Amino acid sequence: MLELFIESVLSLLQGPLTEIGMSPIAVLRGVELFVIVLITVFGAYFIRRFVRSLKLRAEKTASKWDDTFFAALQGPARTMVWVVGLTFAFERASIGLDIEAVFGPLRSALVIATLTWGLIRFIDRVKRRMIHDPQADDLDLTTVEAIGRLIRITVLITGGLIILQTLGFSVSGVLAFGGLGGIAVGFAAKDLLSNFFGGLMIFLDRPFGVGDWIRSPDRDIEGTVESLGWRITTIRTFDKRPLYVPNATFLSIAVENPSRMSHRRIYETIGVRYDDAEQIRRIGEQVKSMLEQHPDIDNSQTLMVNFNQFGPSSLDFFIYCFTKTTVWAEYHTVKEDVLLKAYDLITELGAEVAFPTQTLHLQVEPEVLPARSVQQQ
Repeated sequence: MLELFIESVLSLLQGPLTEIGMSPIAVLRGVELFVIVLITVFGAYFIRRFVRSLKLRAEKTASKWDDTFFAALQGPARTMVWVVGLTFAFERASIGLDIEAVFGPLRSALVIATLTWGLIRFIDRVKRRMIHDPQADDLDLTTVEAIGRLIRITVLITGGLIILQTLGFSVSGVLAFGGLGGIAVGFAAKDLLSNFFGGLMIFLDRPFGVGDWIRSPDRDIEGTVESLGWRITTIRTFDKRPLYVPNATFLSIAVENPSRMSHRRIYETIGVRYDDAEQIRRIGEQVKSMLEQHPDIDNSQTLMVNFNQFGPSSLDFFIYCFTKTTVWAEYHTVKEDVLLKAYDLITELGAEVAFPTQTLHLQVEPEVLPARSVQQQ
């Protein structure tokens, strides 16, 4: 029907256009391109308004996933209209030329690239929503980051292979070349691959995550984990300096994660004067009773107060117990309270906390008379 309509229009315009020296086919082709571009412009505008209206409706629903979907769809939907419209216009303009057959595969490749872009936008928005969702406290941020990155890489690789297949490249040949090239790249980028697999092991084993306080007894590494990447892990030290550690380092060192401790330990030694030796037993009993009644000390864990040793200037006993809190600031508050109460108990019993002292014994020699005085006598 369209071809018949075009032929009828050409037959009607052939006479007048020939008289003024214009080709009817060229004029008709220009009108056709103008109509295609005009439809593309209106189509992009309509799609933008339509997707925006859907997004506004989705924001009124209880579910947040539809908001994420339509927010990710806005840009790719407009781009899709422009890709289809402009490639079709160029294809119509190149009829009879050698490049006519190029625009079909090119349009398909651009459509696939736009769909890939839309999926990546959706994945990123879902990941950000899961991370910042206040109701998702039980989610492991490290796992969310790892899964998001893996899905994103999978979508990129899949989209790239489909685009290559659409453009006429042999995917099997590309994969074979990639296998041979991978061997060469593996030797040339050995450290990079070590960091990648180190990051993969961190994501799988999860010895620590974002926000954890970690330290290593093998290296001078201590601080709070800020981000986990495929190559490096960013740690913020306690003096607020960023520390960038290659992931391969964690494959060969021991890592301690104090953030996952169940309790914090109080282990202190207190010395009493030797003059107060008679009170040392009662002091130990009362300090232990105080710890057992302390609301911030966990009695289900090991709790010990025992005389320990005869020190150089004091009789030493130790306090060994665990607090219920693991928060560093709260722990020091509890520890301070325990030590001050122990001091109060010592002073109430009339004893004193010892401090380093030394006793110096001086031996007085008998007076010896000078030899001259003896002879004179």
